[in-house]
Amino acid sequence: MKVEEQQCRIWYRAVKSTYYRGAVGAMLVYDLTKRQSFNHMARWLEELRGHADKNIVIMLIANKCDLGSLQAVPVEDAQEFEERENLFFMEPSALQSTNVEGAFMILLAEIYKIISKKTHIAAPGADYGKPQSLKRTRIIVPGQDSDSGGNSDGCCMSS
Repeated sequence: MKVEEQQCRIWYRAVKSTYYRGAVGAMLVYDLTKRQSFNHMARWLEELRGHADKNIVIMLIANKCDLGSLQAVPVEDAQEFEERENLFFMEPSALQSTNVEGAFMILLAEIYKIISKKTHIAAPGADYGKPQSLKRTRIIVPGQDSDSGGNSDGCCMSS
């Protein structure tokens, strides 16, 4: 092994744990027209879980849903992986902007749920009906009436 290659590997290992520090959400994206990209998801998930916070929200993304005729990864395989690994799953198309915003909104909603729970725990003696640090926090979804209490289009569903 060349000295430069060895130095790069050492640098990568040192930077890797810092790269994941503080992450609250992640999207593992694979190309549904390329089986090999899906086969790498287990390795990426293992690396992510090995270096990120244990409460990180992870979403499995099968990109290119617009190319269904070229699909090399059956949706059943992805759903099995999603259920086994306790992930969220969506099939967007970045090219056509299909389900892209919905995927981010689901991820954000799940992150918000976890942060809300942590705030309950982190504030001993506080009024647990109202997390103190989130007391005036409001999440506004673009394209929706900010006064409405719910999400009428159902984009933020979880598995």
